[in-house]
Amino acid sequence: MRDIEKSRGWYCRVLGIDEKSCEIIGGHLCPLPMDGAGLILDTMPKWGGQEPGGAPSIETPAFMLMTEDLQGSLDYMKGLGVELVTEIEHDHWFVVKDPDGNKLMICRE
Repeated sequence: MRDIEKSRGWYCRVLGIDEKSCEIIGGHLCPLPMDGAGLILDTMPKWGGQEPGGAPSIETPAFMLMTEDLQGSLDYMKGLGVELVTEIEHDHWFVVKDPDGNKLMICRE
């Protein structure tokens, strides 16, 4: 994450989380309240976040978000103006980019 506040806003919109419940800690960490596995946004100061341009983007999807309604999730992402990398592939998944260019995969449960 290069801009933790921008990333927090994007992830909260995408995941339907109230941004007020996502405190930024130490200027670079932001845990997102989720059921099941957790997600923490981090500018990664130790791993290149202090460099001009910030830490490098992750070019392959680092994790998957599961959905029961794949087409509905794709339509939702399009409605938010999220940058799509793919449309639905193999009737099972699609990929989007976050504001930093990190790729996330959305998969049918």
